[in-house]
Amino acid sequence: MAETTRQDKTAKQLRLLEQALDSGRLGPVKRLVNTLSPAEIGNLLESLPSAKRQVVWGLVDAEDDGEVLVHVGEDVREDLLRAMDTDEIVAAAESLDIDDLADLFEDLPDTVIDEVLKSMDRENRDRLEHMLTYAEDTAGRLMNPDVVTVRADVSVDVVLRYLRLRGELPEGTHHLYVVSRRRQYQGRISLAQLLTAEPADAINRIMDTDQPAIDADTPVSEVAQRFANHDWLSAPVVDENNQLLGHITIDDVVDIIRDQAEHQALGAAGLDEEEDLFAPVPRTTKRRAIWLGINLLTAFLASWVIGNFENVLKQVVACAVLMPIVASMGGVAGTQVQTLMIRAMALGQVSASNAMFLLRKEVLVALANGVLWALTVGSIALLIYHDIWLATAFGAAMVLNLLAAALTGVFLPLGLRRIGIDPALAGGVLLTTVTDCCGFASFLGLSTVLLLR
Repeated sequence: MAETTRQDKTAKQLRLLEQALDSGRLGPVKRLVNTLSPAEIGNLLESLPSAKRQVVWGLVDAEDDGEVLVHVGEDVREDLLRAMDTDEIVAAAESLDIDDLADLFEDLPDTVIDEVLKSMDRENRDRLEHMLTYAEDTAGRLMNPDVVTVRADVSVDVVLRYLRLRGELPEGTHHLYVVSRRRQYQGRISLAQLLTAEPADAINRIMDTDQPAIDADTPVSEVAQRFANHDWLSAPVVDENNQLLGHITIDDVVDIIRDQAEHQALGAAGLDEEEDLFAPVPRTTKRRAIWLGINLLTAFLASWVIGNFENVLKQVVACAVLMPIVASMGGVAGTQVQTLMIRAMALGQVSASNAMFLLRKEVLVALANGVLWALTVGSIALLIYHDIWLATAFGAAMVLNLLAAALTGVFLPLGLRRIGIDPALAGGVLLTTVTDCCGFASFLGLSTVLLLR
């Protein structure tokens, strides 16, 4: 329901924006755009063709430029950056928090990077450079290094006076982090607990020591899983020496979960979630041509399998009518298993200890469904063609292909992950190839044995 509401809101905003643009009056467009949050502006920009996108981008308040750039995909970001001069990009980058700047940094031109680094004070420059040493999809790149730390041996009153002198807290601050003199993480204390504690209480008496820290090298998928499992609002990030580096907040984790869902949905079709919906025809053609070429090769493989059974197809025309059904049923069954496996792998639910149990379960499910649908399609084939051997070959091939689909659905994602290939991106094409080839080969092979004996 919430997702539907968001989609309806976006569609309404886009419709109003298109009407304002078509009227040729930019005043209403500017007022409409700048009533939206940076994330909403980014969503609208991704929904516009390049020419209109540039018009709207020019009307966005300069103070929001940086945040908007963070909330669009890489292709759209490149399109927007091309329309900005160096001073505008530098100003946009300077307005960002360190974690958002790290996310944007590698997409900036070298000249802009130099200017941004020169404009930063030494502490923030060191923080940024340290964050960039971590791999892109790790906690070290996701964290915000701007946190408030206190010592365990001071009183609540001292901390409150320190906060009043400080004047403001970093955005997203839910906790203060307790560290040693060497900045090693010891625990945390929530703002609510701090405000309600006795002024004379020592921090080490009321701090939470049960909150585990996240290692900076932890993959973001695991970070998201930990937040989901424990309902965290934030979590500290530490290095290998347990020194506090920063923290991760729930808003960043929500972005991860959304990105993972988009990646899985688009990856199944061989598409990239960062791709611009309105990208130029040559660029889109080139990207899609790669996967179309791979699919063509696999289609030739399936055709080669069929070609090896030319005799039975010539003599038993019914085989040509029925064999796509076997392949299609295998494809659907395999996709069901593979989708569940990829989701389970993303959630960290699959390991060497339970993989064989999953395999046995899926084989049993495939056998049960195979027998059920083999009896169904075999009976239908018998009623239509009045050939018991054709019906037998049809039903037996159904069982064999559903078994092949189950085995492939389990082993293929695991194998692709082991060799470093994203199963969400490559699994669909390979699964279809296996189920098509197994379906054609089993049905036509059995038909050759049973009908041309």
